[in-house]
Amino acid sequence: MDMDIVKLVILVIVSYLIGAIPTGMIIGAIHGVDLREHGSGKIGATNVNRVIGRRAALLVFVFDVVKGALPVLMARLIGWPDANMEAIAIGMTAIAALAGHIWSIWIRIFTGSWGGGRGVATGIGTMMMVNPLVALFGVAVGIAVIIISRYVSLGSILGIVAGCLLMVILAFWEQFSPWLVAYAIVCGTLIIVIHHDNIQRLLKGTERKLTWGSRQPPATG
Repeated sequence: MDMDIVKLVILVIVSYLIGAIPTGMIIGAIHGVDLREHGSGKIGATNVNRVIGRRAALLVFVFDVVKGALPVLMARLIGWPDANMEAIAIGMTAIAALAGHIWSIWIRIFTGSWGGGRGVATGIGTMMMVNPLVALFGVAVGIAVIIISRYVSLGSILGIVAGCLLMVILAFWEQFSPWLVAYAIVCGTLIIVIHHDNIQRLLKGTERKLTWGSRQPPATG
């Protein structure tokens, strides 16, 4: 087998395992809380903020961003025969890290069931290593929507959509490899699909709004 293919396979597996590290679940355990039994049941920063508090949520957010950024950085540092192969490696490692965060094998091993987060912070981390401009644009749109609406889910979804659209526009101007655009679309679609229950509640007007600076009572979102 071609050594570049071997490197890519190993890198994808390692990226998945890094992305699968259940940061929120670990922080929750330190606080004596199983996040899967509270709030939305997810282990991302939003549910940590709701169940445990703002400081813990910030810590989880930072670590989840790193989980996305590190695999892509590894893909960039490893030597590849050409730019096309490098773009494929970056895209596949990013998708693997995101998949690991959403469906953590570590949670499966230690609890017997699949679990994870919705992938927003990890997705931001991957994009920061692909193109910081696109990442900052998506984050800016997301934060603006959250501040105005106080819906974290709506801000997350619209921020992801904005980032993906910018990637497509830049690719049209030949700023990106088509493989990186494919990565953005796959990751963006995956994150939006994982928010399907939030989307349903947004349409029904029952989605829980963010309460600034305080712990929120258990919720279904």
